[in-house]
Amino acid sequence: MGDNVGDCAGRGADLFESTAAENIGAMILGAAIFTALPAATGDPSYILFSLVIGAIGLLASIVGILSVRPGDNPNPLAEMNRGFAVTAMLSVVGLAIGVAWMLDGEWWLFLAGLVGIVTAIIFLIITQYYTATNYRPVRNIAESSRTGPATNIITGLSIGLENTAAPAIVISLALGAAYYAGQQAALTGDAFINGVYGTAVATMGMLMSAGYVLAMDVFGPITDNAGGVVEMSNQSEEVRARTDVLDSVGNTTKALTKGYAIGSAALAAFLLFSAYLAEANLQSVDLSKIHVFVGGFLGAMLVFLFSSLAIRAVGRAAGDMIEEVRRQFRSDPGIMAGTVRPDYARAVDISTRAALREMILPGALAVTMPVVVGLVLRAEAVAAFLIVGTMTGILLALVMNNGGGAWDNAKKLIESGEMLDGDGKVLGKGSYPHAAAVVGDTVGDPFKDTAGPSLHVLIKLLATVTLVLAPLFT
Repeated sequence: MGDNVGDCAGRGADLFESTAAENIGAMILGAAIFTALPAATGDPSYILFSLVIGAIGLLASIVGILSVRPGDNPNPLAEMNRGFAVTAMLSVVGLAIGVAWMLDGEWWLFLAGLVGIVTAIIFLIITQYYTATNYRPVRNIAESSRTGPATNIITGLSIGLENTAAPAIVISLALGAAYYAGQQAALTGDAFINGVYGTAVATMGMLMSAGYVLAMDVFGPITDNAGGVVEMSNQSEEVRARTDVLDSVGNTTKALTKGYAIGSAALAAFLLFSAYLAEANLQSVDLSKIHVFVGGFLGAMLVFLFSSLAIRAVGRAAGDMIEEVRRQFRSDPGIMAGTVRPDYARAVDISTRAALREMILPGALAVTMPVVVGLVLRAEAVAAFLIVGTMTGILLALVMNNGGGAWDNAKKLIESGEMLDGDGKVLGKGSYPHAAAVVGDTVGDPFKDTAGPSLHVLIKLLATVTLVLAPLFT
């Protein structure tokens, strides 16, 4: 149930929010371009372009999904990558048609959208490198498990911190290239609006494949649940080995979706930040002003406090669950003997109540803090709060998402039987390295399944709240 809720419904809501926020920001900028154009050439296509491109992307994703035909290929990830390649190619074609049809062949904007599509591809490659079992990061964590859980956690955390570098560079290059392309299009006399619209088109391009990426994400919990069914029904080792391979790939595809979601949020962040500046009638943000600096500082702090509350919530709920399981085992020995069915409903109730109750404080904090900063420190401080909080949130989410995915697959790598001890004996399930990897995976789960994805929502929530309430802060 947790996999279904977290990795299907949760990620779907996350990407829906990304798409909705990007469309809102792009349409605001499109309206600015429309009003700036001469009356004779004023074209509402700039307002509607993001909606049309999103629809084309959905069609491309459907074709990409239908093109996946695994057959006898032992590598399911390679087949899904092929389907993504089909989606990306169709997205490029659809983007070109959309630009030619709606924007009168402004090919600089096509280039901006192409930057977004390429960014999505690069993000998937980076995430695969840091979370798949056949690359250095996951293998390093698995090797460090030979010496215990402490070294496993140290290595996993270092991998998580390391993986922020490549995405940050890619995002920076994408924003710069898209902004430059937008300026070259010269839609209006305002170079800033032109450049920001270029970043909006890049975000549209990146989100064109959202449907396919979400399908890859849902593959993860499907295979995870299948593995659970196989284990509970006492299937043969051959069947378990197959579901373990699929589960490992599913961990990678889930991480891909989280990397994709935070990458699209990063591209959309500058767009929404620019929309806020327009709504608040601000030309720039001066961090040398003390109240503006304080606003930015509070934005960074919110990200860490929010993450702390989310992780702590998992710890408390897990503790309650463990106590309930122990209580049932003590009160009814027949559960362990397999003669009595456990009270699953009680366990589900604990999880559901904790999920709702524990998120009240983080949710309230995310909504109220930008309002308080805006009312006390005013509009420019809120702009600093928004952009610094967004930057910090993007980097911390990358640490947690990919670090947690790497921890999980390090455990899967050991369970696959690929590691040997000095005598050539397989170090699989039940071995000391496996026990250490389980500890690391337990640490990584609240990182990749709770705090990291929650930061995606926080980033977009901050942008939405500040944008809607901008008139109050001026």
